[in-house]
Amino acid sequence: MFKKSPFFIAEISANHNGSLKNAKKLIHQAKKYGADAVKLQTYLPDLITIKSKNKYFKVKDGLWKNYYLWDLYNKGKTPLRWHRELFRYAKKIGIILFSTPFDEKSLKFLEDLNCPFYKVASFEMTHLPLIKKIASTKKHMIISTGMANLSEIKLAYETAIKYGARGVTLLYCVSNYPSKITDFNLRNIEILKKKFNCKVGLSDHSKDNIISTLSLSLGASVFEKHIALKGTKSLDAEFSLKGTEIFDYRKNLDQSFNLIKYNKFKRSKDELKNKKLRCSIFSQKNIKKGDKFSLENIRIVRPGHGLEPKFFEKIIGKKCKFNLKKNFPVLKKHI
Repeated sequence: MFKKSPFFIAEISANHNGSLKNAKKLIHQAKKYGADAVKLQTYLPDLITIKSKNKYFKVKDGLWKNYYLWDLYNKGKTPLRWHRELFRYAKKIGIILFSTPFDEKSLKFLEDLNCPFYKVASFEMTHLPLIKKIASTKKHMIISTGMANLSEIKLAYETAIKYGARGVTLLYCVSNYPSKITDFNLRNIEILKKKFNCKVGLSDHSKDNIISTLSLSLGASVFEKHIALKGTKSLDAEFSLKGTEIFDYRKNLDQSFNLIKYNKFKRSKDELKNKKLRCSIFSQKNIKKGDKFSLENIRIVRPGHGLEPKFFEKIIGKKCKFNLKKNFPVLKKHI
């Protein structure tokens, strides 16, 4: 699973703004600018919350302040009637499409569409009955871990494995929208990788690319980032990549990965060409065959066409085997 590293998931979420045409544009944009997969959110508002105006269901702060949950989810939903067409479109243009089911009915619906794998959102990470149902499909699961402590993550992970998940990828996530850089503790990625010995990644709701770049060096290999169309004012647009920002993000991931992909000490071929600019041993006078090398007739200078400086002390006092002109490199044949 996720053979390519880094694996970039473009999350559409509510950024289609209620338009099927926009949803297709977002899938096309993801493919065009280098995403490996596109993710939807599949749910029915009535199955994940209650249509109520009492205080418990009102968002009190953040990006969606003063929304009631049912209204928020109803505005942001991707209608079920779109899904089949979106799956067909993604297949047609050659990009993976999958989804986050928020309830069992949505999971069954996605199974009928042959969804290749599933993601569990951070807010459902403690919903063990749903995790059991998703795991029982025997498909790979991605689990976001926003807000969770290690005990909660362990329970979700072990439940997924126990009930049949083909594999589990854990995404470190900060469930603030948008997330501030100061919200992150990227060492959590290392901790997750070491503790659960599984593939780990990052679900990034920040406005910056530096979080993803640093996460790579700590072991993250799967990255999820929201995308939006330029100029749209959608629910998640504030922390989403738009247009060529998607390409820049992909490029940044790949370039960063290339900096850390080797597990052994290695130099580039281009750099090694510059060995000729190193110091080496040169003559500073004409030296005749039979003359002894001395501090007066040889020295260490740049460039690197002669013997390495480590031989300098060893050849002092030795006889030169061939005539050597001034300002020429001392070679192995001369000693």
